[in-house]
Amino acid sequence: MRYVGWMLVGLTIGMSATAQTRSATLTLDFAKDAGPMEMDHISLGQGGLSSEPMWHDRIAEVRAVHPHLIRLFVQEYFDLLPARGHYAFDTLDKSVDDIVQAGAIPLMTIAFKPKVLYPRVDQDVIDPANYGQWEQLIVAIVGHYKRKGLTGFYWEVGNEGDIGESGGCPYRFTPENYTTYYRHTSEAVLRADPTAHVGGPAVANWKSPILPALIAYADEEKARLDFVSWHIYDSDPKAVEATVDGVKTLLAGHPSLHPETILDEWNMELTVPPKDARIQPAFVAETAWRMKEAKLTYSCFYHIRDYHVERSQFTPFFSPGGASFMASWWNRMPQYSGLFDYQNVMRPDYFTFKLLARVTGERLGADSSDDAVHAFLAHDDEYKTDNLIFWNFSPQPVKLKVDPRGLTEPLVAHRRMLDAETASQDENSRLRPLPDIELTPGKPLEIDLGPYGIESWAMEPVDWAEQLVPHK
Repeated sequence: MRYVGWMLVGLTIGMSATAQTRSATLTLDFAKDAGPMEMDHISLGQGGLSSEPMWHDRIAEVRAVHPHLIRLFVQEYFDLLPARGHYAFDTLDKSVDDIVQAGAIPLMTIAFKPKVLYPRVDQDVIDPANYGQWEQLIVAIVGHYKRKGLTGFYWEVGNEGDIGESGGCPYRFTPENYTTYYRHTSEAVLRADPTAHVGGPAVANWKSPILPALIAYADEEKARLDFVSWHIYDSDPKAVEATVDGVKTLLAGHPSLHPETILDEWNMELTVPPKDARIQPAFVAETAWRMKEAKLTYSCFYHIRDYHVERSQFTPFFSPGGASFMASWWNRMPQYSGLFDYQNVMRPDYFTFKLLARVTGERLGADSSDDAVHAFLAHDDEYKTDNLIFWNFSPQPVKLKVDPRGLTEPLVAHRRMLDAETASQDENSRLRPLPDIELTPGKPLEIDLGPYGIESWAMEPVDWAEQLVPHK
């Protein structure tokens, strides 16, 4: 049922009930301190599609969602080693500078093969012609940013090396040769910048044997492993959460290791686009909640912007079939991964990130009786507000009883509803203002939440809110 309006009857707000409407209770505990929210850990990444800075003219919009990390493919099209002993960083710098300007730390994914060190194009050729020269190249890249005052980057060794070119990577690793490659590469990174974070293997499937091989290697050889990373594309947020639990189970077998966990590519199932525009924004919120529940350290949503691929950029380091696959997939298949589409227009799920970014400060209690209804609640001491986002990841509407507890004084909630179906690109249309409501201790409210509905509340004391209203 499409949400078409609101009505206020006593303390009941929303669309009229239907036979399919279910009931649920959302209990908000304003007295429960659950620790730092760290919503910025739900971060972003950009696909390895072009040497151009693909979202350069969207820096302000990316900065507005406050990602802690932004992942960048360090791909061969940046031509970092055009000749032996000669390094070129100007093209890569443009993309790195955009990340820094967006206020994020670059997560640099090493996925390139210079022709000087890899004269034959073959995804199964892993070792460079000379590991000493490879390490010199890595030291030169990391040292270049250190000289610019940019340290502490995340350096990820490989990308989807369990599937090779079909994952956008010129490497197809085995568990045995990946650990050798990781050792040479990570040690070179740390020689150039001891404050850097090193890790991997960014596998397409967390069950790939490459991941446990890396963990075992780091444990046995006492090698630096600051983070482990993997990917998943699945339209079920529970399946995404299950990968976090699975990786944590792997790590539990190696108690001497304490790496961060980074799910640095995630989105809905790639070959099954959602038919309802409301689904993907709610999917983002529900998946973020499940990541937090599973205590994932970081995630990088894939990705910021859809972008056309020039096949000729990939032919120097991909097989002809691999280059054609990349160009065909990105240029001829329907795409819905990006927060911005090919024409640089915001998709509705961008606004989920924008609403999530407002839930900052200390996390408070928010418990739901319904497995498809969840919420984030936090107190932001800088803004002196309590911020709430809640949603219904279900095709059925829900009559939601919001039960505020632990309040010491009444609050007024300034409400927004994410409208994924409006044709307008005006932010006030996409984040539609709804009438303010008052939260009073001991007095639950009833909210009608539509299918895949999302609401955001910014709450402040009633007396303070009244002082902010200009008087004539």
